[in-house]
Amino acid sequence: MRLEGRTALITGASRNIGREVALTFAREGANLILNTRNSSSELEEVANECRSHEVQVITAIADVSDESSVNDMVFKSFETFEHIDILINNAAIRPHKPLLDTSYEDWREVFSINLDPCFYLSRALLPKMIEHTYGSIVALGGMATLTGRPNTAPVASSKMAVLGLIKSIASEFSQYNIRANMVNPGSIDTERIHPEWYPEYAKDGRNSSKHLNQIPLGRQGHTKDIANACLFLASDESSYITGDQINAVGGRFIVTPGEED
Repeated sequence: MRLEGRTALITGASRNIGREVALTFAREGANLILNTRNSSSELEEVANECRSHEVQVITAIADVSDESSVNDMVFKSFETFEHIDILINNAAIRPHKPLLDTSYEDWREVFSINLDPCFYLSRALLPKMIEHTYGSIVALGGMATLTGRPNTAPVASSKMAVLGLIKSIASEFSQYNIRANMVNPGSIDTERIHPEWYPEYAKDGRNSSKHLNQIPLGRQGHTKDIANACLFLASDESSYITGDQINAVGGRFIVTPGEED
């Protein structure tokens, strides 16, 4: 098992990508700290599924956009686990609003959820990772990390800032065998509880030919695709990779046959 003996903290673990990462890591032998802000019943269901793989799992209801909540969660986690080897920074929001209608409060809310937790969590976990001379930090980005698009300025800016933070961590802490990388999911077949964040699919659904034709592989990604990318970066299989990205986007940025100039 690729993560046997490791402990991972996963934010946004109650559903979708976070849930799949938790289950994948459990199957690979990792002990887990699973976090969500308020979906306690869903989180406990995920935890029980993970425990069926005979790994140790604790749950933590905490707002990771609040520094004191993060520090309290990490402190309590170390009461159970001697070391936390892996951080999966997954919590994020994706509101749509024209830039000229975006208030300072709107801007700060996005940054407080998309960027600040990666800083708070990394800073809280790094001292023990240094002591243990091992760590893998993985942040979830997205298409917003790679492209600009209308009405998403705070989202794109915050995700690009996360990439900058990841590269800085990779550079500063490589001497302690601590790696930091990013996974950028493309269009993934997740449950969308905020359809207003995805106006591009209001008229034509995600599985319409209009949208699938933009993806060279001809399908949406699955949560398992993203979990596998996170598993690779969390495991020693990627021990020579740091400060980098995996773009799990179905080939969105290649030219396919028939499109050549």
